[in-house]
Amino acid sequence: MDRPIRVLFVCLGNICRSPLAEGVFRHVVKEAGLDDRFEIDSAGTGSWHTGEAPDPRTSQTARLHGVALDGQARQFMTEDLEKYDLILAMDRDNLHDILYLDVMGERSSHVRLFREFDPEPGDLQVPDPYYGGPEGFETVYRMVERTARALLGSLVAHYGLTVS
Repeated sequence: MDRPIRVLFVCLGNICRSPLAEGVFRHVVKEAGLDDRFEIDSAGTGSWHTGEAPDPRTSQTARLHGVALDGQARQFMTEDLEKYDLILAMDRDNLHDILYLDVMGERSSHVRLFREFDPEPGDLQVPDPYYGGPEGFETVYRMVERTARALLGSLVAHYGLTVS
């Protein structure tokens, strides 16, 4: 594959879970020396926070773990179904909303729950920490970090990438 592998993380508002997953995945990809092989982004199924930075609690949690979060919230668009090789939803509601836009069902095999890659998948959903306290953000961070590492391992194997 000559072009970068395109991965998109999607949650509801694109200010908590998906920007955290984007930032953590960027971090582990860079650690592996593969940042030139990936194009990574995040989006939300809703438009409420479009243009906003990640939630300050999400950014603070990421920073405590040495992960920088950049970018602004944007809404998931139908065109994203064609652009990305892998679209990872944070929960079943997000998955449903994404698949609803795939009217012809042509891209559904590229849309999955993020925690399908988690070695400890639980109920396969990343809980939304928005209405909780700092411990919820830390729990989500640990879940996302573990899953991002497993995701990278899976993509390295699938695409035959060499980790430096």
